[in-house]
Amino acid sequence: MLNRLWENPRRTLTWIIVLAVLLRVGAALYIGNTIEALPGIFDEVSYHTLALRLLDGHGFSFGEQWWPATAANAPTAHWSFLYTLYLAAVYAIFGEAPLLARVLQAIIVGVAMPWLVYQLALQLFAQRGQQQAEKIGLMAAGITAVYVYLFYYAAALITESFYISTIMASFLLAFRIRQTNSTRWADWLLLGLALGATVLLRQLFLLFVPFLLLWLWWAARPRPWRLLLPLIIIGVMVAPFTLRNSQAFGRFVLLNTNSGYAFFWGNHPRYGTQFIPILGNGEYIEMIPPELLTQGLNEAELESELLSLGVGYVFDDFGRYLQLSLSRIPSYFVFWPSADSSTISNISRVGSFGLFLPFMLAGLVLSLRQGATSWPEWLKTPQALLLLFMLFYTALHLLTWTLIRYRIPIDAILILYAGLALLTLVEKVQR
Repeated sequence: MLNRLWENPRRTLTWIIVLAVLLRVGAALYIGNTIEALPGIFDEVSYHTLALRLLDGHGFSFGEQWWPATAANAPTAHWSFLYTLYLAAVYAIFGEAPLLARVLQAIIVGVAMPWLVYQLALQLFAQRGQQQAEKIGLMAAGITAVYVYLFYYAAALITESFYISTIMASFLLAFRIRQTNSTRWADWLLLGLALGATVLLRQLFLLFVPFLLLWLWWAARPRPWRLLLPLIIIGVMVAPFTLRNSQAFGRFVLLNTNSGYAFFWGNHPRYGTQFIPILGNGEYIEMIPPELLTQGLNEAELESELLSLGVGYVFDDFGRYLQLSLSRIPSYFVFWPSADSSTISNISRVGSFGLFLPFMLAGLVLSLRQGATSWPEWLKTPQALLLLFMLFYTALHLLTWTLIRYRIPIDAILILYAGLALLTLVEKVQR
């Protein structure tokens, strides 16, 4: 039966994509047309509300005091502008229809993610031969289709699914440029657009862009000025929101105002040396010094003050900061059920990361056994960039603020290695 699946990879991939879309649309229908703070996706309340406010002509603001500490009717830049515009566009065309926005998103990422994973596998495992890379790609695409976290978040009105898709698209375009030593402007333009969209969905990725371009320079040795094109495109895509922020806050804010809040709350002395991933909203407000809340600071000004305080916490007791960062590791990599979690959270956790983690780790070991002949040559491989991303992204969250949701982009990359391990196991059983 498996041999028949390998005979026509395109047909098999099509059926995998159909399965992925059906599961994601099913999750969208399950969540329904209501907006409520469901486990792990409570940000959709903010995005939904913000999109409606935008359509009503109030701009990027909320009609009442809102997270993180934004006053009613005051400008906010805490949330992704691009994703808010997506929701607002859907509502503008079809009316206030969260379910339709869910289904549309589910279809888009249901098609995109398995296809992108398959294409990435062809690049990542090319040294194993075309046929073997196709098999690994189909295995990885199949895991992507049924991975519970991925189809749960695909139905949620938050940035995760689009963000993960644009990350994978960015890697795929970089790998193809490296493979062909491309000098075509179109390839570099598409890379810039993918990177720009990723940054607009979550500005955190901007920190990794220099590493990606540095890897591309080392692996493909393009003319240096070609590397400027993606940076220029990112700048052009971000610039309208930077100008808006300057007008709204009276100061320079490149894109979003969330990093200062996250660093302050994530490293507050309130935790001691044991991080707690989620507290009540009231507890977060209580951490903010009262004198800052009574000064009438806008969202950007308060973020700047909180970032300074957060950095101060680190240098005041660096040993505590290191212990606190280490304590975030279980929260980041948790794969077991918990009595403190809801049923849907436990099912999602065990049915995705818990189920496939052994294959992810085994696949990483198998892939590391076959590398380039020298260290400099290995650094040019797609695997080097993916491992760098996973290490960088993990370290960034362990040093700041950790939630399971923040690890899902890593899961999407690890699925590639799970595909390798699963195929290896299947072939050994067949033999």
